[in-house]
Amino acid sequence: MTQYLSLSLLSGAVTAAVVAWLPMSAAHAQMSTPAEQVDALEALAGKQPGMRRSGAKGICASGHFTGNAVGRALSSASVFSGAKVPVVARFSVGGGNPKASDKGKTARGLALQFMLPKGEQWMMANISAPVFFVARLEDFVPFVQARVNDPATGKPDPVKLKAYNDAHPESLRQGAFLAKAAVPASYASAQYWGVNAFELVNAKGQSQFVRWQFVPSAGVVGLSEEQLKTLPDQFLFDELRKRVAEAPVSFDFKLQLAQAGDTLVDPTQVWPESRTVVPAGTLVIDKVEADMGGACDKITFNPLVLPKGIKASADPILGARPASYGVSLGRRLGEAAK
Repeated sequence: MTQYLSLSLLSGAVTAAVVAWLPMSAAHAQMSTPAEQVDALEALAGKQPGMRRSGAKGICASGHFTGNAVGRALSSASVFSGAKVPVVARFSVGGGNPKASDKGKTARGLALQFMLPKGEQWMMANISAPVFFVARLEDFVPFVQARVNDPATGKPDPVKLKAYNDAHPESLRQGAFLAKAAVPASYASAQYWGVNAFELVNAKGQSQFVRWQFVPSAGVVGLSEEQLKTLPDQFLFDELRKRVAEAPVSFDFKLQLAQAGDTLVDPTQVWPESRTVVPAGTLVIDKVEADMGGACDKITFNPLVLPKGIKASADPILGARPASYGVSLGRRLGEAAK
């Protein structure tokens, strides 16, 4: 109980800090609390005690990251020094169902915690789509609620869903991308994007806004419909364990550089393909946990945990994440302690 109360107090402190951090207009626009956001996710997936409310189905892994000279030119962050930086990773399937099928056309997740020198950390949560599903804080809960199944039919209310989609066409972009993409053959063969903008500051004080992505070094590989028919609903965990046991897997860390006019506050919009993309390092995964536990379990992957040389943009979706992550963590650890 003491642990749960402490986490609850921490969540409240984080909430207050995030609201204070947000621009005044964004703070006033937030029509739902972090608790209400987590409530909405619980209603969508059903109660799943002890599990994350989003990306519930996941596996812990670890490895290291090595930055390069391109990264050092853009940011003074120690992660780009060229030394190997230990990394805790979590691969996941989107949604709040811990038994979700690996064959579904949902987002895959890659969450990372970089353990930097002098006690610094860098956390991030990336997904296998270049966009998020809402642009404004006040749209998050209505988006989720429109997709909750009607108990009478077992499906979302088509009238409510159409009304929401018609009023928020930007919310269809992520789903459209995932629907066209092939189901990933492996967590190691999916591409992951950080959909929010961040500001890099180099040793000279020069600033550059970026979005990042992790591109599998061996290439993006998807499954055909015929291949999917031969696979069980649960195959991604074992596939990754076997793959990494044979040889480490790697991802090229790339930065897309913003230009004047590119949105820094709307994660439902991609930046033009003409924007420069540069390689800034390599992520290597060389260990996957043998069971469902591991070092990643109690990490929130708070994207505002940033090292010197990397700053958050004013994206309100980015700014609101830590508080809801804290609420979710408090609930699931409290449930596990009962």
